[in-house]
Formats: sequence, C-alpha cells, structure tokens
Amino acid sequence: MTTTIEGSYNFRSVSDRLTTSGVVGADRLKALASQGYEAVINLLPDTSEHAVSDERDIVESQLVEYIYIPVDFKAPGRSDFARFLEVLDRLSDKKIHIHCAANYRVSAFYSLYAVGRGRWCKDQATEFIRSVWRPADYPGWPEFIDEILGELT
Repeated sequence: MTTTIEGSYNFRSVSDRLTTSGVVGADRLKALASQGYEAVINLLPDTSEHAVSDERDIVESQLVEYIYIPVDFKAPGRSDFARFLEVLDRLSDKKIHIHCAANYRVSAFYSLYAVGRGRWCKDQATEFIRSVWRPADYPGWPEFIDEILGELT
C-alpha cells in the first residue's frame, strides 16, 4: 500500500492543484510523483526536529521540483513571503504541495497569497488559517498577518 500525502499532519486540499500540510515524512514524499505532483515548496527550516533528512533528493529524484524557503516560525519574514509569492506565481500551472511542521506557516502564507491575488477575501483567508491554528497564540504572527494583509488590500 502506498502512503499518500493526504495522510500528512494537518493536511488541507485547497484545490485539485494545490495542497498544504504539516510534517509529511519521507514515505509520503516518495509517493508525490505517483500522485501527480509537479512541485514541493518546503517552508520548514532544515534545522527543525521535524525536517525530513534528504528531502530535496527524495523529491528531485522523482523529477518533482523542490523549492526551499525556510521560514523562522518565531520571526516570519517579509522577504520569505515575497519569495513565496514569486514561486507560487511561477508555478501557477503546476500541481503543488506546500508544507512546514504543522501547516501553520503554510496556511498563513498561502492565505495571504490568495488574498493578494484576488482568489480569496479576508474572511476566507481567516477561516482557512483558523481551520489549522490560532495565530493569536503565537507571538509575532498576528502582527505579520495584519501587516501583509494591509499591504495587499
């Protein structure tokens, strides 16, 4: 039996071309190409205890594009978000999986992206984030989200 990406921690399907999650694990990463994925965006720093050893090699060995944007959970950066925007715009016609440790970074970044690109309203973005976590419980995140939302709308 193949281990699929849907079994990943806090998995969410945004559309038929984009999914998000927290920790994925090597076995799930090895099955990405067979599930039709064409790219993986990893927001989890390699120094995390949840990082998958050799993730880039596992993904690229399947001819799936791998993009690494390490986001410090304690200090999300504007430059990280800017790079995330550029990458998602470039990959817009691909089937993508985006992950981090718990889908906290990803749900925030993707929600902000969706608002900025006119795909979601602020309420949809807030609902998506809250389906995964409560940013108010983590210092720096409410301010980061509000600041980026203010610039995007």
